[in-house]
Amino acid sequence: MGVNSNRVEDENHACFETTLNIIPNHNNNNNNTTAQTMVVQLPNNPSSPTELHRVCLPPKRSTLQKLKHRVADIFFPDNPFHKFNNQTWLKKLILTLEFLFPVFQWGPTYSLKLFRADLISGLTIASLAIPQGISYAKLANLPPIIGLYSSFVPPLIYSILGSSKHLAVGPVSIASLVMGTMLSEVISPTEEPILYLKLAFTSTFFSGVFQAALGFLRLGFVIDFLSKATLIGFMAGAAVIVSLQQLKGLLGMVHFTNQMQIIPVLSSVLKYKNEWAWPTILMGLCFLFFLLSARHISAKRPKLFWLSAAAPLTSVILSTIIVFAIKPKPQRIPIIGYLPKGLNPPSANMLYFSGAYLGLAIKTGIVSGILALTEGIAVGRTFATLNNYQVDGNKEMMAIGLMNMAGSCSSCYVTTGSFSRSAVNYNAGAKTAISNVVMASAVLITLLFLMPLFHYTPTVILAAIIITAVIGLIDYQAAIHLWKVDKLDFLACVCSFFGVLFVSVPLGLAIAVGISVFKILLHVTRPNTNVLGNIPGTQTYQSLGRYREAMRIPSFLILAIESPIYFANSTYLQERILRWVREEEERLKANNDSIMKCVILDMSAVTAIDTSGIELLGELRKMLERMSLQLVLANPAGNVMEKLHLSKVIESFGSQGLYLTVGEAIADISSSWKAQP
Repeated sequence: MGVNSNRVEDENHACFETTLNIIPNHNNNNNNTTAQTMVVQLPNNPSSPTELHRVCLPPKRSTLQKLKHRVADIFFPDNPFHKFNNQTWLKKLILTLEFLFPVFQWGPTYSLKLFRADLISGLTIASLAIPQGISYAKLANLPPIIGLYSSFVPPLIYSILGSSKHLAVGPVSIASLVMGTMLSEVISPTEEPILYLKLAFTSTFFSGVFQAALGFLRLGFVIDFLSKATLIGFMAGAAVIVSLQQLKGLLGMVHFTNQMQIIPVLSSVLKYKNEWAWPTILMGLCFLFFLLSARHISAKRPKLFWLSAAAPLTSVILSTIIVFAIKPKPQRIPIIGYLPKGLNPPSANMLYFSGAYLGLAIKTGIVSGILALTEGIAVGRTFATLNNYQVDGNKEMMAIGLMNMAGSCSSCYVTTGSFSRSAVNYNAGAKTAISNVVMASAVLITLLFLMPLFHYTPTVILAAIIITAVIGLIDYQAAIHLWKVDKLDFLACVCSFFGVLFVSVPLGLAIAVGISVFKILLHVTRPNTNVLGNIPGTQTYQSLGRYREAMRIPSFLILAIESPIYFANSTYLQERILRWVREEEERLKANNDSIMKCVILDMSAVTAIDTSGIELLGELRKMLERMSLQLVLANPAGNVMEKLHLSKVIESFGSQGLYLTVGEAIADISSSWKAQP
């Protein structure tokens, strides 16, 4: 197996053979499952004995075996079934329950000490979740009570199915904004409130179906198309739009546009400036200053995290007391009004599965579901990293999806893990998902007994709470960092930002995703190639453009390909390599240097190759031969080498066509040149 090498004698009569001289190890079995071992005789120093290197080839596998391994590697990298081997049926049942319901993993070891920590953290996030739930429901153009319903049922379901210890579940600003925007552009929440509510529940159902399907089919990589740069711009644009939309409540206005673009919003503010209510403005600015100050203090002093967590509920209580005491006219300081007491009413009968607006519900559910899933998994993984445990992405998708499906049947809208509540949960010392149960219990008590207390809560406080929450989504420092590091990422960020501001929320997101996909295609179809040189005194070869100390090797052109070779880039690579050759020949001619004899392709970064790539190497070798140049491959990856061997292309390269390193190729080829008469 292999290509015979020419034996060369130098003046010291020391014998050496090239890398391609492969000596089979006959002591190994040659079945389909046993790896074969080859002894490779490498070029050596003529004054030292010949060195033999033992290389283990991958075992021979059928096409079906390769496909099975590849599918398992993509969709089951964690191999959840390996623990089931050689187990009794009872043990398999226990392992299955632990796999499906993470609560069975930590539940048996739960203790009173852990509960004390979860109790404190659960009550802390409840103080934040109650005002946020009411506020975010308003952001989605839904009745405020829906926000509290959504803070009760979903957290209970997540505590059983979720794998994160610190994720606090409930409504979030981004998903609320997207749902409210997409639905209100077609259906007016004030003119057709029942239909709007039906579409909101239906969107939540399809959001959950989509999320759970991604987890069940282990297709979580789909959400990876929402790059960090895309989300930075999207969230910043959404935060600006959300903040401007809250001017209606902050200024006490009655008439306001339903559009979400910046120009209609600002035009509406100026058009109805005669509706500005100064008592509302004064109260709103005072509490906005209080909320922002609490947030700033907590950011500067992490030990005072409870200050920003308690500030929203404190604002609600104080403002409610003030309004109750002075009892102003509703047009001066609008209030929430009546909120019904009681548990979540069933809403399965309100799901909208046929009719003219079904497509709108599905589209809204998928878009809001993707954003909710992205935020929830990102937040869960962030706090898992801080505590040295892992969050199973597929389990999280199924947990979030199932809780949204259940929520749609119990008067809830889209929920996920909230960054602000999860941060408070983490800082308050949460140990397990029981903190979500405690929070849900506090919301339950509120729903059963405390709803009349919110009757006089001014809507301006909800606007102030929303503005304070979404301001944190504007990460200008991250945008500056993108500009410094990657201009294409910055472009995606900017397009996402301005797309949301001037076009629409979903279209702005689509533009940013399109730019991210274009960036991927650009990297695939136009991969980097670099000319390498030797770092003096070492066997290291690096880019001449990046390392000043790198030196060219006379008579050699060393090129590195930094990408897999596919049909999409094979033509470009051929043209680029030939252009490198022409440029090198022109440089040598201009400097009167020695002629170029050999082109070495460093393939250490070529992780994969297809038939078009293999054909490229064969054609390139022929074209360079016609130019009296030798083509040599250095250090191809295992699967690349396997395909080159199976295609028989490697045999056409001759005895000096393949080496383990660039240094060995140069040493061997240079020695053979010297040995020639």
